[in-house]
Amino acid sequence: MDSITHDPFRDYQPGPYFCELTSQRADDMGTSAEIRARLAAIGLDALRARATAAETDLINLGVTFTVYSQAAAIDRILPFDCIPRVLTAAEWRKLEAGVKQRVAALNAFLHDVYHQGRIVKDGVIPGELVFGNANYRPEMADFPVRFGTYVHICGIDIVRDRAGDFLVLEDNARTPSGVSYVVENRHLMSRAFPDLMAGMPLRPVDDYGRRLLSAMVEIAPEGVDDPQVVLLSPGIYNSAYFEHVFLAREMGVPLVEGADLVVEDERVWMRTTAGRRAVHTIYRRIGDDFLDPTVFRPDSLLGVPGLIGAWRRGNVTLANAVGTGVADDKAVYAYLPRIIRYYLDEDAILPNVETHICREPEGLAYTLDRLEQLVVKPVGESGGYGITIGPRASKAELEAARAALIADPANWISQPVISLSVAPTLTETGIGPRHLDLRPFAVTGRDTWVLPGGLSRVALKEGSLVVNSSQGGGSKDTWVLDDEGPQAGPAAGREG
Repeated sequence: MDSITHDPFRDYQPGPYFCELTSQRADDMGTSAEIRARLAAIGLDALRARATAAETDLINLGVTFTVYSQAAAIDRILPFDCIPRVLTAAEWRKLEAGVKQRVAALNAFLHDVYHQGRIVKDGVIPGELVFGNANYRPEMADFPVRFGTYVHICGIDIVRDRAGDFLVLEDNARTPSGVSYVVENRHLMSRAFPDLMAGMPLRPVDDYGRRLLSAMVEIAPEGVDDPQVVLLSPGIYNSAYFEHVFLAREMGVPLVEGADLVVEDERVWMRTTAGRRAVHTIYRRIGDDFLDPTVFRPDSLLGVPGLIGAWRRGNVTLANAVGTGVADDKAVYAYLPRIIRYYLDEDAILPNVETHICREPEGLAYTLDRLEQLVVKPVGESGGYGITIGPRASKAELEAARAALIADPANWISQPVISLSVAPTLTETGIGPRHLDLRPFAVTGRDTWVLPGGLSRVALKEGSLVVNSSQGGGSKDTWVLDDEGPQAGPAAGREG
C-alpha cells in the first residue's frame, strides 16, 4: 500500500450535519471504521491518482450525459467521488419498505384517477390538481393496463435531515434516469479500489438489467409466450442516451428509435435486416407528447404513428404508462401521505418534507411571508431548474421569486431548507463534507423490486445544496451492507 504522512480524515469535520460515514449507527458493525482505516492506508495522494484514473475510465467508456445550453450541447461525465456512501442493513430495510409502499400508492392513485376518480369525489385531493394538471392525459381514461401498473420504473429522491431521518423530496414516475451510474459506479470501484472493497458485505447491483427485463416480460400482452422487448430512445442527442444504450445492453434487447418501428393492423413491428418482427413490450424513454403523432403532438418525428391504438387494443405494453406525470407533480407530492392513507390504510413509512402549496391561499401567504427562509420550486420542472433557495438568494433573486409567485401561484410550492446529510468527499484541499441525496430505483411488474442502494448525488461545491448533475453535482457508489461485518483484511475477497 502507498505510504501516508497522516490520516486523511484527521481534519474532517462534518459540522452540525448527519454524516453518512462517521455518524454513529447501531448496526454498523464496524464497517464505517474499517472503510476509514482502509482509505487512510491508501493515502491522500494515491486516492487522488486513482480518482483521476477512474474519471479517465469513465470518459473512455463513454459514460456521459449531455448538458444543453443556449450555445451548445456538451457531453460530460458525471463527476465521480471515490469515497462510498454507506447504508446499513437496517437503514436499507426501512428505505426499501418505504419505496415499495410509495410505488404501490402511486399506482393505486393513477388507476383511480384514470377510472373512477374516487379520491377526488371523496375530497382527499382537489380535482383541479388532478384533472387540470398539465400531465393529466384524458386519452388514458378507462385505459386497460396490465396488473394496474402504471409506474414500472420509479426513482424516488430521498434526503436525510440533521437527525439522520429519511425524508422524501420528490417522486419521479415518468422516465426516471440515473440507474446506469449506479451500476457503472460499482464497476468503477471494483476496478479502481479492490483493496477498499475486499471482504465488504455489500448487496450487489449487477442484476438490475435482469430484473428490469423480467418485469418487461411480465407486463407483455397476455398469451404471448416469448415476448419481444425493446427500448425506445429519442436518439443520440438525448441527454441520457448513454443510459439508453447501457440498459438495452444490460437487458439484451434492441435499442430502437421511432423510425425503426411501424404499426400495422394495430400491432407494432420492428424493422430488421431479416424483415419485420413483432414487438410486445416497449420500455420508452420518450416523453408522452412525442410518443404518437396521431394522438399527441402531430409534429413529432420521434414517436410511432398508431402506437397508442395498438396499446389500447392490448397488442403491446408501454412502460412507463402514459399519463404518469400527474403523480409526480410537486403539488400532488404534498398529498402523498394522504394518498397512502387513502389507498393502503397505512401511515407513510418515509415522510415527506413539509410542503406548502402556493395555489392554496394559506400556502401562498405563508411562503410570501417567509420567502427568505424557504426553498421555492416550480411544480413541473426537474433537474434543479427554477429553484430559489431563500437563505442563499440575493435580494434581486428573492424579488424575482416573489413576482413569479404572485403572477402564477399554482406553479409553485415551498419547503423549509433541510440540513441535508453530508458524506466525506475528495476535494482539492483534502477530504471534506459535501451534501448529498439518494435516488433508489424500483422496478414493478407483478410485484416491486428495489435496487439495493441507488444513485447518491453529491453537491461538489462546498456548502451547496444542489446535487443535480445538470447543476454541477457528482455521484458516489452507494454501499448497502448485509447483516454482517467486514471480513478481516483487504485480501478477503471481492463483492459477490
